Amino acid sequence: MKLRQMAVAFLYNKKEEILFLQKKKRSALHPGLLVPIGGHIEGDEINEPKKACLREIEEETGLKSHCIKDLTLRYIVLRVKSHQEVRIQYVFNGTVSEQATLIESEEGSLSWLSYEDIILNHNVTATTKEIVNHYDRTGKFDGKIYVGSMTSIEGKPDITWGLLEDWEPQIFN
Repeated sequence: MKLRQMAVAFLYNKKEEILFLQKKKRSALHPGLLVPIGGHIEGDEINEPKKACLREIEEETGLKSHCIKDLTLRYIVLRVKSHQEVRIQYVFNGTVSEQATLIESEEGSLSWLSYEDIILNHNVTATTKEIVNHYDRTGKFDGKIYVGSMTSIEGKPDITWGLLEDWEPQIFN
């Protein structure tokens, strides 16, 4: 089985809207869909998903790292695709500086969406909806990292969530 890794960012503005990319219809991956900013992790980034995330942010939005506050790993989502590929998606959250200027790339157009816009939109993937739902209900209140396993329950997509924590007790000197 192949392994594919991706890094995406849910970038927020002061109104708690999230920046999304409307992929072009001719796009190879998710044509015509609204997706969070991000993409595939390159070979030299395998052990540094945040580095990949920052590269993708700059490529798709023109935003440099100094324009993003508190870019933090919040979710790792696992999924099997067609029994041939395991996908690992590292999901970061951050806040875009008010002074930042967005520059659209050739991949599509950028727009800010509210939670409701994302959940009710048919052009958003099930994985994205599940992450946004969980973050709105739980994740934004605790600052923890969650691991999710994507599955189907009665034909509907679902993610089973667990906390990613160190099981060893903290010892302070």
